[in-house]
Amino acid sequence: MITIEQPMHHLSDRAVADYELVRRALEHNDQKAYAELMERYYGSLHYTMLKMVDQPDDADDLTMEAFGKAFRQLETYAPHYSFSTWLFKIATNNSLDYLRRQRAKLLSLDAALEDTETGVGTDLAQLSTEEPDPEERFIRAQRQHLLKELLQQLSARYRQVIELRFFEELAYHEIAERLEMPIGTIKSNIHRAKELLYDVLRTAQ
Repeated sequence: MITIEQPMHHLSDRAVADYELVRRALEHNDQKAYAELMERYYGSLHYTMLKMVDQPDDADDLTMEAFGKAFRQLETYAPHYSFSTWLFKIATNNSLDYLRRQRAKLLSLDAALEDTETGVGTDLAQLSTEEPDPEERFIRAQRQHLLKELLQQLSARYRQVIELRFFEELAYHEIAERLEMPIGTIKSNIHRAKELLYDVLRTAQ
């Protein structure tokens, strides 16, 4: 645990004040000290998280997670550098972990949107001859939930062809008949819709 006797001559006045709040939080379980540390850095930390993930709700969650992790690990902090530097490092690492999880979702979506030679989408549309186990059902449900959320950000034209393709499991010629469009237009719209879906995910990261 940190002690007040450690040298702090290299720290700014603000950093020294932060250190005193950390000491009070640790030695006396001072809830006001925790609250003041959060008040001091919530705004700037939230702004940093928002720049990294570009989604306000996710930035809110990541900001609170960062404070939670920092406060749980507070006794490991040492004033070789400022509390804010230590806090932002924790937040950045946590955010990078989040982005890696989002990238895994992107890869999962990419696999879900792959087409077979027969024109039937794999994974989301493919029906197994065997009953999937609970884990597989959960993964499929998560992928469908993700896809439905992303679809809300597409125009009606692109959303319609994706829904027919991957939720109603129609082949290209069936979609063309349903919408009374040339099959080439259907293929082009699906291709463009998939590109837009990928762009939405990448923007979110």
